[in-house]
Amino acid sequence: MAAGSAIQIPTRLPLLLTHESVLLPGSTMRTSVDSPRNMQLVRSRLLKGTSLRSTIIGVIPNTSDPTSDCDDLPNLHRIGTAALAVQVVGSNWPKPHYTLLVTGLCRFQILQLLKEKPYPVAEVQQLDRLEQFTNGHKSEEELGELSEQFYKYAVQLVEMLDMSVPAVAKLRRLLDNLPREALPDILTSIIRTTNQEKLQILDAVRLEERFKMTIPLLVRQIEGLKLLQKTRKSKQDDDKRVVAIRPNRRITHGRITEDEEEEEDHDDVVMLEKKIRTSSMSEQALKVCLKEIKRLKKMPQSMPEYALTRNYLELMVELPWNKSTKDRLEIRAARIVLDNDHYAMEKLKKRVLEYLAVRQLKNNLKGPILCFVGPPGVGKTSVGRSIAKTLGREFHRIALGGVCDQSDIRGHRRTYVGSMPGRIINGLKTVGVNNPVFLLDEVDKLAKSLQGDPAAALLEVLDPEQNHSFTDHYLNVAFDLSQVLFIATANTTATIPPALLDRMEVIQVPGYTQEEKIEIAHRHLIPKQLELHGLTPQQIQIPQVTTLGIITRYTREAGVRALDRKLGAICRAVAVKVAEGQHKEAKPDRAEVGEGEDCKEHITEDAKPESISDTADLALPPEMPILIDFHALKDILGPPMYDMEVSERLNQPGVAIGLAWTPLGGEIMFVEASRMDGEGQLTLTGQLGDVMKESAHLAISWLRSNAKRYQLTNASGSFDLLDNTDIHLHFPAGAVTKDGPSAGVTIVTCLASLFSGRLVCSDVAMTGEITLRGLVLPVGGIKDKVLAAHRAGLKRIIIPQRNEKDLEEIAAHVRQDLTFVLAGCLDEVLNAAFDGGFAVKARLEHFNSKL
Repeated sequence: MAAGSAIQIPTRLPLLLTHESVLLPGSTMRTSVDSPRNMQLVRSRLLKGTSLRSTIIGVIPNTSDPTSDCDDLPNLHRIGTAALAVQVVGSNWPKPHYTLLVTGLCRFQILQLLKEKPYPVAEVQQLDRLEQFTNGHKSEEELGELSEQFYKYAVQLVEMLDMSVPAVAKLRRLLDNLPREALPDILTSIIRTTNQEKLQILDAVRLEERFKMTIPLLVRQIEGLKLLQKTRKSKQDDDKRVVAIRPNRRITHGRITEDEEEEEDHDDVVMLEKKIRTSSMSEQALKVCLKEIKRLKKMPQSMPEYALTRNYLELMVELPWNKSTKDRLEIRAARIVLDNDHYAMEKLKKRVLEYLAVRQLKNNLKGPILCFVGPPGVGKTSVGRSIAKTLGREFHRIALGGVCDQSDIRGHRRTYVGSMPGRIINGLKTVGVNNPVFLLDEVDKLAKSLQGDPAAALLEVLDPEQNHSFTDHYLNVAFDLSQVLFIATANTTATIPPALLDRMEVIQVPGYTQEEKIEIAHRHLIPKQLELHGLTPQQIQIPQVTTLGIITRYTREAGVRALDRKLGAICRAVAVKVAEGQHKEAKPDRAEVGEGEDCKEHITEDAKPESISDTADLALPPEMPILIDFHALKDILGPPMYDMEVSERLNQPGVAIGLAWTPLGGEIMFVEASRMDGEGQLTLTGQLGDVMKESAHLAISWLRSNAKRYQLTNASGSFDLLDNTDIHLHFPAGAVTKDGPSAGVTIVTCLASLFSGRLVCSDVAMTGEITLRGLVLPVGGIKDKVLAAHRAGLKRIIIPQRNEKDLEEIAAHVRQDLTFVLAGCLDEVLNAAFDGGFAVKARLEHFNSKL
């Protein structure tokens, strides 16, 4: 390889064909090899070679290697670069290929192509003298001013950069230590240039020509930097390192290699560090963030942990550590807002006003933990939004229905792939303040799984004594949640764990009465539906009597969702009528007009208006406003879904009306009994639970023990009610599961009616638990049960005497419509359930003397 003192490359070189990049002498390049000839070159020459000579190859730019061995070689570029293969890395994904790290040595010229297969080999002539790299400034006098001018521009370019950056400092040392002959090639490979410009530098064999071609490239780079600095004066100190510069190179033993550390874009990191230092996060969080930012600076961007750490720091900066909104504490204005948004709900409004009053007296009051419990459709979620509006706070809703992973609450640890903070921290990031109103919707529908219990994770969130230092697994630092106003909603407290329920202030939200539903419909629902369907009050009128008909005949619910849907159906039907009328107004027809008038006269004579769907055939547009009456209801909504069937179903003995509580509100429940000849068996149907089955056995036992007292007999006249008699108790509807002790008095009354042959009053409903001694014990859900009886049109309700205190929660107008019988024992229940009472009939006892 050496001839005297001159360093020579082999005269025969294997050729590596590249197309995407240009390798210049003195620079280092990575290139991917996946074509047949290039792959064969790597396998046969580089991987199997044992000498230094076998690692020297010729890199030919601007030439594509054919994808098949059968294809001929294209025309080869005349000038190439002799290169030393420093590293070879193989991979099979996504397809077999090699990645080569090659360092350019010198230029050569192809004299003759010796062979094409399995890889091209050519006879070459060396154009550069490698000993120039070791002869110091030999040619400096020959080039004179041209070399000095090039050196001056190169120094000016480097000094415009930030010398505190290690890569820039190394480049500055290279300018002083490298021979001037090597600088044009090296700087061309570092600054931003196109492949075509690099190809022109490679083809410039004469050194003077290379200097002349490189100087304009340096000037262009300098002008670009000046323009960049001019447009970013405010951040000049930080942006000195923003320059289109490749990874730094170094020269070792006469050849240039790439630095192991790649240059990082520090600008965003510096800005992120400034945000961290200027943020108002806690001392503990600041300490953690500064530690992470130091790790980030030393970390290559190619590492997966780089993105994770950066995302973590950005989240820490975005969290509202001390940013909050100012509460509106005017109680009078708050009362007006709550009354305008919601009708009734006096308990909720009172609690919100109490909170505002205390906040006026004490600024650092911790946010209360409220839990609204009530049937669906009564406005639990919407009242939470109104509370946020009243307080002037941000509102965020978190749906917890079906959540079965505690990480949804506490977040994932950052060691996991795809880790992210929990919903609490994400919600704070979304609203941007630390005192929002958080609505935890459907907290009673949380589930357990192998990933943990989210209800247990909520214990820390909803505890006022602990949530000032809530620790999310992703953050791993404490965050203060004490200023957040948490509002949970649930349909029932039965499925909420006791420990979680103990941390919340439960406020019952009962169902609406008929009068309240009418007010809600005309204040809120009807205006909303008119706006949604593009109608105006001048086009449609829904009287209150029609609304009452919808409530009683087409809906049976505690809330108003079904009522809202029915009103939407009415508005859609009217919208069709209005749209057709506008179309007919555009093209009136006299004959059709006359026919329409005849139809209208016919309606007036019969005093029975046609359905709204039938009038679509009329030629004239409808008269405005369209009045929705009972005939229109039947045409739009169909026949009534619910009938007042109480009196019809109490037309024979053995039927009584009970009251039941469900998560959807109160319901009336019919209990039916029949007897037949048999062996004294008691049959129970209707999907009853164990407690209700026990109540049935308890009722029959009490009646058997008191049969003589009340003169109750079976079909054969015996006081043993089960003697040769089977009894069947049924609880409609059979598809609904039922359980609970409150049906005891209803079962006793039903069986007493069966055995006495007397009818139970058709306007009486009852609820209460019984004992074997005939006492009536208190039960729950009295308000919902009373409202259900009121909706069904019942007039008298029998409740346990110890439930008298629950009547205070019922609206005054509902109490006025109903008569309440407070029963302490079953004697009082039976006397109130039957017309004329169910008194004990005195009967003479006959004693036989034993004297």
